[in-house]
Amino acid sequence: MKPINAVLDNFLKKTKLSDGINQQKAVEVWSEAVGSKIAENTEALSVEHGVLFIRAGSSAWSQELQLKKKEILLKINKKVGKKIIKDLRFI
Repeated sequence: MKPINAVLDNFLKKTKLSDGINQQKAVEVWSEAVGSKIAENTEALSVEHGVLFIRAGSSAWSQELQLKKKEILLKINKKVGKKIIKDLRFI
């Protein structure tokens, strides 16, 4: 008999639900991934089709984060443990 966690992992992979769970993790780890200064001026809102939507405190913050997009993507995906986030949108 297989352990319950193995059965659940298999089910999540087959139904593609694990992608949604991992995408939600990206929202949860936003503050930790970007650090306190950026986290104080932004809010991770949601993920749709691999795109993480971020509310920035001002247009200046949006521009600054746009310049750091590649670095932020690497940090978030590292925290999640998979390359699940493919883009960031600052609103």
